[in-house]
Amino acid sequence: MKARRNKKQVPSFRKLLKTSKVKLENKLKNKQFKQQSTLKKYRKEQRKLRQAVKDAVSKKPVPLEDPKEKRPGKRIEREEEEEEEALPLDMMDEDDLQLMKDLGQRASFLTRDISSSEPVHVKKRKHESVIDKYEKIPRTLQTAPEKELIHLLPIKDKSGIIPQTREKPVIDSNHDEEDQEEMEPEEGNEIIEKPIKELTLEEHLIERKKKLQERKMHIAALASAILSDPESNIKKLKELRSMLMEQDPDVAVTVRKLVIVSLMELFKDITPSYKIRPLTEAEKSTKIRKETQKLREFEEGLVSQYKFYLENLEQMIKDWKQRKLKKSNVVSLKAYKGLAEVAVKSLCELLVALPHFNFHNNIIVLIVPLMNDMSKLISEMCCEAVKKLFKQDKLGQASLGVIKVISGYVKGRNYEVRPEMLKTFLCLRIKEIEVKKDTEDINKPKKFMTFKEKRKTLSRMQRKWKKAEEKLERELREAEASESTEKKLKLHTETLNIVFVTYFRILKKAQRSPLLPAVLEGLAKFAHLINVEFFDDLLVVLHSLIESGDLSYQESLHCVQTAFHILSGQGDVLNIDPMKFYTHLYKTLFKLHAGATNEGVETVLQCLDVMLTKRRKQVSQQRALAFIKRLCTLALHVLPNSSIGILATNRILMHTFPKTDLLLDNESQGSGVFLPELDEPEYCNAQNTALWELHALRRHYHPIVRRLAVHLIAGAPSEGSEALKPELSRRSAAELFEAYSMAAMTFNPPVESSNSKRKDKVLQGDSFLNEELNQLIKRHCSQVATPLPLDFTKCLETSLR
Repeated sequence: MKARRNKKQVPSFRKLLKTSKVKLENKLKNKQFKQQSTLKKYRKEQRKLRQAVKDAVSKKPVPLEDPKEKRPGKRIEREEEEEEEALPLDMMDEDDLQLMKDLGQRASFLTRDISSSEPVHVKKRKHESVIDKYEKIPRTLQTAPEKELIHLLPIKDKSGIIPQTREKPVIDSNHDEEDQEEMEPEEGNEIIEKPIKELTLEEHLIERKKKLQERKMHIAALASAILSDPESNIKKLKELRSMLMEQDPDVAVTVRKLVIVSLMELFKDITPSYKIRPLTEAEKSTKIRKETQKLREFEEGLVSQYKFYLENLEQMIKDWKQRKLKKSNVVSLKAYKGLAEVAVKSLCELLVALPHFNFHNNIIVLIVPLMNDMSKLISEMCCEAVKKLFKQDKLGQASLGVIKVISGYVKGRNYEVRPEMLKTFLCLRIKEIEVKKDTEDINKPKKFMTFKEKRKTLSRMQRKWKKAEEKLERELREAEASESTEKKLKLHTETLNIVFVTYFRILKKAQRSPLLPAVLEGLAKFAHLINVEFFDDLLVVLHSLIESGDLSYQESLHCVQTAFHILSGQGDVLNIDPMKFYTHLYKTLFKLHAGATNEGVETVLQCLDVMLTKRRKQVSQQRALAFIKRLCTLALHVLPNSSIGILATNRILMHTFPKTDLLLDNESQGSGVFLPELDEPEYCNAQNTALWELHALRRHYHPIVRRLAVHLIAGAPSEGSEALKPELSRRSAAELFEAYSMAAMTFNPPVESSNSKRKDKVLQGDSFLNEELNQLIKRHCSQVATPLPLDFTKCLETSLR
């Protein structure tokens, strides 16, 4: 005979892995709840039995009668048959009668239906007729309302997932005896439902203030407990997070906002400075100390609560985007935006504060699309957070993650995004990238020999020395942190590659896009890091953009700046004539905005520094003269800080090109007449003019402009009475432009107050009047008023006459 096969299978490793600690706890809770309910039922049955015995002792037992006579719906025919079959008492023997009396005093006759032929403790049969069992149940009308079911967490068994439910307790007028007995010592009196009192507006506001104060105190107590001992009170994070689902409509929105901000600050404070990884199966099975176990439980709880918190924030933002009113109707549609703004602000704070912690990439994926949001407030908030992250990220790991997501998002939206998204690239801390391959080949990092190589080439003693030497070299490398430097360069190189790919795609496919200024500005900043192979093509693209005429003057200035950054760095080796870019800058100078915005002046100052000062050997004297003359003319039109920057640039050019001092002489040099309207700096005959604009600037209302004008008229000397002070001479033109800016409505230098020592005699009071008139006034004022009787009858008589 075949041995019976055991159907009970050992759970697989995957199933054991899936059964988490939370599910095991739920299973234990359900088991305890089941034991409690069984104990409760047993107590109830015992109470009923005791009551039945008391009734049997006090009253005369009638065992053969049905104890449930009062209940309607009994089978009358069966009762009649039983009455006919029953024997009268006088025909029974005395022993039988005594036996019946004893049986009547037992509880089993009084507590069960005698019409049923089943014994008391009968077990359920497998093949019991369902219809017969159903028919035995008395048909009663449904008077009680249907009980609501509470869905509990399911239990996972070997057979599968078993759903768990529990009936919601409903307060009923017909309580059981047990409920009555339990309620008596606690409450003592019956609960009388009072009608809800209608509150006035003032009372409602007072009630709301009281509720809000209670919630605030509760939040503060939980937060302080968590901060005081995070490892012991990590479970209170869950309690605090549950307040995100506040259901009181009076304070729901305010409480949720407070909880969001409180949790954000808590996570910033208690989060460790490392990433928490999940434990392996081997680590879980090994025995550890209590302190280590406590730390592990804290880390697991922290990661899970942080994850749920981020999911809650994401859901709030989704609710605002979809604008769907929830069934609970606790929060109105108008409040969705306020909640979403607080959620976004918290996400931005966490993005900047916890770049090393878990789920940072998830926060990036949430924040990047919001940088292009229709709401200006949310868009600016996210862009500022990303800029802040770029500025403080020293290694470059977090910056690389953000750049990847932004690049993919811009490409996915077909370059129809806000320019602010690309302007964040300007805050990247990339100053150097991986060295070129040819220099890497020269200075290759030293590689250590393998064991096989050592065995082939070295003797035993040599291997021993080699091992000690390599150990020392490793320690030296760690001390120099060369590995971290290599990692940093690698990350920066990868980041910059993605940035340039994004820039070049826009230059190629979306030249009329509003993103072009941000692209050109970015290229101007990172041009010195571009590979030499792309220089020729990039300069051709920049020149074609300028010649197209579709760009604004500021965009064309960025093109010029990019071109010269390329040529001043690695582009020195290229044989390219940038004359067309000089011509374009010379032509654009008179198009600068002369109003309060000062747009383009700072870019012009940077371009002049790169084009004329740093490339002094490639610049002719004629070109330098033309630029100095046009810059002096421009200084007459712009704001004071722009004039200071331009005059400081002219001072540097006069020092760089000493022969340009001929512009301070009124005698013409050579043939021809100066042509101020010609846009070719080489052929405008600038040597035949003079800097008469400096005499007009000597009478400027700003003292620093006057000082610089006088200094240039004297020939920009380095020593003597006309020389500049160090605070002006040692600063660059761009620094002076920023220092004397009036964007914040502050005057530099401050305006002197007019407190003159000489006090003018001010005429006061009677000094304005005639002398005779003054005497008359004094005489009348000095007279004493004599009291006279007031008799109105005389006046009345005269009026009657």
